[in-house]
Amino acid sequence: MTDFNRGDAKQLLEVRNITKMYGDLAANKDVSLAISQGEIHALLGENGAGKSTLVKVIYGSLQPTSGEVFWQGEKLTIANPAAARQLGIGMVFQHFSLFDALTVAENIALALPGKLDLPKLSEKIARVSVEYGLPLVPTALVADLSVGERQRIEIVRCLLQEPKLLIMDEPTAVLTPQEADQLFETLHRLSNEGCAVLYISHRLDEIQRLCHNATILRHGKVVATCDPQEETAASLARLMVGADVHEIKTRSAPQTGKAILSVKDLAMKPDGPFSVALKNINLNVRGGEIVAIAGVAGNGQGELFDVLSGEKLATNNDDILISGIGVGRKNINVRRQMSAAFVPEERLGHGAVPEFSLSDNVVLTRFATSGRIISSGMINAKASQNILLNIVEEFDVRKSGPDPEARSLSGGNLQKFVVGRELDRSPSLLIVNQPTWGVDAGAAALIRQALIDLAADGSGVLVISQDLDEIFEIADQIAVISRGQLSKTVPAGDLTLEEIGLMMAGSHENNAHQNNNDANHASEATP
Repeated sequence: MTDFNRGDAKQLLEVRNITKMYGDLAANKDVSLAISQGEIHALLGENGAGKSTLVKVIYGSLQPTSGEVFWQGEKLTIANPAAARQLGIGMVFQHFSLFDALTVAENIALALPGKLDLPKLSEKIARVSVEYGLPLVPTALVADLSVGERQRIEIVRCLLQEPKLLIMDEPTAVLTPQEADQLFETLHRLSNEGCAVLYISHRLDEIQRLCHNATILRHGKVVATCDPQEETAASLARLMVGADVHEIKTRSAPQTGKAILSVKDLAMKPDGPFSVALKNINLNVRGGEIVAIAGVAGNGQGELFDVLSGEKLATNNDDILISGIGVGRKNINVRRQMSAAFVPEERLGHGAVPEFSLSDNVVLTRFATSGRIISSGMINAKASQNILLNIVEEFDVRKSGPDPEARSLSGGNLQKFVVGRELDRSPSLLIVNQPTWGVDAGAAALIRQALIDLAADGSGVLVISQDLDEIFEIADQIAVISRGQLSKTVPAGDLTLEEIGLMMAGSHENNAHQNNNDANHASEATP
């Protein structure tokens, strides 16, 4: 296809004075923006600023209380997502809309019109996903895939519909830098072909690198429009929050104590054909330090978290020690009673039950460790609500009511709640998987500072993260996981991004394999 000349671009979408009310709360208030063909337009704002509400209006998932939507100059009502897709509007959601029991191809087929030939569709998925640098196995069950791989499905499913306007909500939150680079190339190619992109991200360096224009929301209102390439990350963050973002206070020389968590030769067989086996994992996390595990999505991070948290049991009790006591065969509540806390990767559905209120979600992880919440077999609602109030105040959790359902919170506010619920206990050991996935700069700074402060108070913190900037910002020690193998931990100051990239590609696996071969050869040579 011939490259599109943006100088000849026509206006594709315009929204005028969009207002969306929830009772007395205005999620959007008189919001207006316009997007032209081939334009990559950023939509910025803190969690709860109204970004998701606005894009759901554009996509037909919500109807505005007032305001107008114009598509290619024609005023219309987008009744539902199917109508949006017929117009040529596609959307990649922050929270996945996939069926775990179906394959990749079956999930994608559900979103495509007409009767489909599944084998032919599978061939197309495999080809297109490789072309876009987001490889997928069409026959893989979604239940066996990592979060990063599930995000690939959402992106590829949308691209197969050949949209005129592509809405992307935090698309790189679970992608590696290399995958993100490939996605940016794809988006530039789509832009050059005339496809418009409405791009939501909290990674301001991405916005500056990728977007032609930006609209900034604060408390549901448009507060600024700008060319992000003429701004700095600091100035964009200031526009988003209305003030300077908190600067993280790091520790120059952490004081470490005894090992809080010890993992010794941990090995786990894969649960299914698409899960990852863990191979001889060795790891120590001492009191007073933050150890970070980096890695490409789908290399065993989820499996490692599950066995460390007790959601899955290890082969032997002494495979995992907490404060010197074997817990490999103990469940998650026993580990919580030993002052361990856990924050999973998937906040909605795993970290919190969507249909439960926030106070009920407090009960789910605190009943085993707080005598205040359960008394004589009865739930003390006031106690759980008091804990909720503490979390909301300490972590600035923004919500629509006193005790709403978890699913009503924006992604970043739910993440602050889930992290805050565990930190409120002041645990001796915290294991957190993707602590700031999909949250804005202000919320990310708050969570990272809380992790640093917890370690400074003497707790051990294990962070599993794909965000290398985050890892270098907070970690004292770094290890890399690749295909279920964990490298040795190395002081953060002794590693470069390039070295971590090589380790993520499996260089430490090759070294381990070579060392084993050398040992075998030496053994054979010994008389």
